[in-house]
Amino acid sequence: MAELLVWPALLAYGEAAFAYAGGLRGAGRYGRLGIWGVRIGWLAQTALLAVQATSSDGFPWGTWAGALNLLCWLVVTGYLAWGSNPRYRLLGIGVMPVAAALLVLAWMGGGTGVHNANGAGWALDVHVGLMLAAFASFTVAAAVALLYLFQERRLKRRDARLLRLRLPPLEALDRLAARVALVGLALLSAGIVVGLTRLEAGEIDVAMTVTVVLWALYAAALVLRREIGLQGRRLAWSLVAGFTLVGVVLPLTHFAS
Repeated sequence: MAELLVWPALLAYGEAAFAYAGGLRGAGRYGRLGIWGVRIGWLAQTALLAVQATSSDGFPWGTWAGALNLLCWLVVTGYLAWGSNPRYRLLGIGVMPVAAALLVLAWMGGGTGVHNANGAGWALDVHVGLMLAAFASFTVAAAVALLYLFQERRLKRRDARLLRLRLPPLEALDRLAARVALVGLALLSAGIVVGLTRLEAGEIDVAMTVTVVLWALYAAALVLRREIGLQGRRLAWSLVAGFTLVGVVLPLTHFAS
């Protein structure tokens, strides 16, 4: 049952990614096709996660593949918080290919089936959930930053086609990117604190070190935004760099098996 729900979710996410790419031409129908693909895929994946949760004795996403499955759902959920607004739908250009790729990797790794939970304890379960939610927030923040950079470049070129895309102002994208990154930083901080409760004396590994570097990068960017007005292109590139570092953290995290 669970595996059957993967295919409608994956097909819908893929359709959304192609539709949003077509939306760069400015045609409104592509955006509508894209958001409906996202919604249908999200409903299918939500049903998949529900089946996994009800069929397991504990936390069913403790493996690397299961974690990617949950991360995919969190990323799409975060996107839907703004993507339902027509002015923000083009965020899907950056979000949906990532979501589709995560779901494919989760499926290939067996993370979309029903397995016995690892029973590692509630602290690890909460830690994993918070870390994945933080990574999902950073993914959405990076998508907002990329849309900012795309729009800024088109404006500098005085590209008249930009008017057909009905994008939000650069200032709105800048504020949204900072807010989503701040949410991600708060979740990451909570995840680190919970993780410390499971840490043995002197037990420090590469994953923890890189996670702290990731935390420091986002914290520095947001503090500099508040103190010296770091914004616009510089903030956008900082968030893109942070997302790149997320791609390093994920394979190293200790909840992978």
